[in-house]
Amino acid sequence: MFQLGVHDFILTIAGTVLILGVISFVIGLFTLAFKITTSDYAKISSQSAKLMSKGLTDDVSVLIGNASSLLESLTTLSKTRAGVGIFLIIVAFILFIVSYYLISTIV
Repeated sequence: MFQLGVHDFILTIAGTVLILGVISFVIGLFTLAFKITTSDYAKISSQSAKLMSKGLTDDVSVLIGNASSLLESLTTLSKTRAGVGIFLIIVAFILFIVSYYLISTIV
């Protein structure tokens, strides 16, 4: 049977928490770095601009209202993705601190 001492167990938990922190940090950075580079976002924005110009020329106020709410939703989407990225980075730093604390209790 494999015997695991208390120090080995704490070191294993600290290593696992550290790996989870690194993963969370990398995912948070990618979320922040690539938040506006999606082609769907650009396509929806250009189509909304065309829809608004069409509504202005044809004097259809419903189209303008819907297009403006669509653009507002896209703005909220980009803010939400930035918030998720910041949250993941904060979680990563908390996991780093926990891992450091666990390792410092051994030494």
